[in-house]
Amino acid sequence: MEGKRVRDSEVVLTQIMQPEHANILGNVHGGWIMKLMDEAGAIVSSRHARRPTVTVVVDSIQFCAPVHVGDLLHVRARMTRAWRTSMEVEIQAEAEDLLTGERRVTATAYFVYVALDRDGRPAPVPPLILETEEERRKAEEADQRRAERLARRESLATRPAPST
Repeated sequence: MEGKRVRDSEVVLTQIMQPEHANILGNVHGGWIMKLMDEAGAIVSSRHARRPTVTVVVDSIQFCAPVHVGDLLHVRARMTRAWRTSMEVEIQAEAEDLLTGERRVTATAYFVYVALDRDGRPAPVPPLILETEEERRKAEEADQRRAERLARRESLATRPAPST
């Protein structure tokens, strides 16, 4: 399977934030931001795999600043690592004040997706071609996060079931 470059699948989704996205204080709901982040990540992972993908992990989401009604929200997503059937995507949300042009990072996260075959089973994905030092560093960090995720999953699997 031929590898693909990070830049071949990256995406920026942009949407104006409306009152229906926000609470009574005019702050956009974190769940709405997460939805847009997941959509961007799914596009990136599906573009890379050229298959349907499903979200399996949302890792380390951090909300850094509020997003307000009227802000333009830019959600940037790019591959950090591809393994056999899964892929990690780095996603950053940035709010832009349309009147001043000021931009601020509002949320960051890593999402993991698995590619699916026609029967809904995990399917192999192309390797990720790393072209820059930054891409190589991010791939190494992704391997570390993956090891931590797998260790947490193993820990949860060996925990006794709660009694009812």
